[in-house]
Amino acid sequence: MTMSVPERNSGSEEKEEESEDESEIVEESPCGRWQKRKEQVSQGNVPGVESASLAMDTEEGVEVVWNEVFFQDKKVFKTVEDKMKEMFENLTQVDHPNIVKFHKYWLDIRDNHARVVFITEYMSSGSLKQFLKKTKKNHKTMNVKAWKRWCTQILSALSYLHSCDPPIIHGNLTCDTIFIQHNGLIKIGSVWHRLFVNVFPEGGVQGKLNQHRDDKRNLHFFCPEYGSCEDDYAIDIFSFGICALEMAVLEIQANGDSAVSKEAIANAGQSLEDPLMREFTQMCVRHNPCLRPTAHDLLFHRVLFEVHSLKLLAAHCLINNQYMLPENCVEEKTKSFDPNGVMAEIIYGDRSRVQLKYSHVSPLELDKFLEDVKNGIYPLMNFASARPHPVPRALSMSQEQVEAVKTPTPEPQEAETRKVVQMHCNLESNEETTKTHLTLFLKLDDKLHRQLSCDIMPSDSSRDLVNELIHHSFISEEDGDKIVTFLEDALNRHRGSTSAITTI
Repeated sequence: MTMSVPERNSGSEEKEEESEDESEIVEESPCGRWQKRKEQVSQGNVPGVESASLAMDTEEGVEVVWNEVFFQDKKVFKTVEDKMKEMFENLTQVDHPNIVKFHKYWLDIRDNHARVVFITEYMSSGSLKQFLKKTKKNHKTMNVKAWKRWCTQILSALSYLHSCDPPIIHGNLTCDTIFIQHNGLIKIGSVWHRLFVNVFPEGGVQGKLNQHRDDKRNLHFFCPEYGSCEDDYAIDIFSFGICALEMAVLEIQANGDSAVSKEAIANAGQSLEDPLMREFTQMCVRHNPCLRPTAHDLLFHRVLFEVHSLKLLAAHCLINNQYMLPENCVEEKTKSFDPNGVMAEIIYGDRSRVQLKYSHVSPLELDKFLEDVKNGIYPLMNFASARPHPVPRALSMSQEQVEAVKTPTPEPQEAETRKVVQMHCNLESNEETTKTHLTLFLKLDDKLHRQLSCDIMPSDSSRDLVNELIHHSFISEEDGDKIVTFLEDALNRHRGSTSAITTI
């Protein structure tokens, strides 16, 4: 006997259909680069944001977050439009490895609505809060080295924000707005929180502006003076102190659904066995904001500060000067070394000498270490200058707005902001004329490659060539001096060589 069973979709097929439905594209940015999907995401409490959806960056091929702020009244929108543009332009200039990247924004005004759309980096690995919960659930304790590394990264980001001109106060630093990636890199999200609260009018937008204060679970992250005085770095330091405490004890216990009490915070602090960790967190949560240290000062606290090893200093030097080195230079160099070769030797008077050989260093571990340094896991904040980071105040139209403006005159080009991380050039002399043909190869920090060619005369200077590259937005103004030095060195070598072709 043969039995027939009615066909039905398996659970995996249903999930696949659901996944396909969520990945459906529902909207595109005016320039076509960003594609919004149905899937909703949570990236920490952001005031005023009505919805946050997953989106695709079609140029880079990575997932991003599509955020929307809807205005209830277009007249209200018009009154704050200039302030919004200034705020968003400033946010696009914030660039730090431990801060969630703010990519782009545009304004959308129609008959039935007015809104702001902005694109931010997507943190797929989850928040620090989620990580701490999982760690506690598995009955594990926090590793002290990891705690120190996380504190250093968070303070590095806060020090950067507070040293901007004008300073940027986060104002919503909790374990929900700090994200951890699979490689241990920490990133702070929602850095635009206080800016939004200060610019967006209360009642003028559909989303809640103070939703972070409505969550009792997070009230203990906010200092006593929050909201009653002018914004100051001290409010971020208090929040950081609570985050550092939660990272150490995994969770500060609350009584049921009520907010975490002062007693619970004090008990959590006293439970720390390391007296330096205890002193460190207590300094941050002092009741008097004037007595709280700055982020930069905290980086020098005894619990965090260590004299950097020569290895770390050399790694930063290598990363900062990558443009001078050929691609895969570390891999090629390590291949050429004799494993039994001695790279260093320590000589003692009363005992035998110690030799350090190349075989003691793993090329894979070295590559991983350099990648971590490049990603910002080991910042050198102790050597940072006290000079404030300028946040440009000048307003410029976003690319979407520029494309929407129809004008018969040539449109101004957007200034290049990406950094050159690697470069080399070919110089070829023409025997019949005095011209030299220059081919310049550039690799930018987003892995974009540029190849530029031109004929240069003996009277042309490196500075003139670089000024022309900056004018046409091929390179950023910040890279000007180093490319001038690079080209001058290349031209001097070429003119001094007998060969007709020189490669640098």
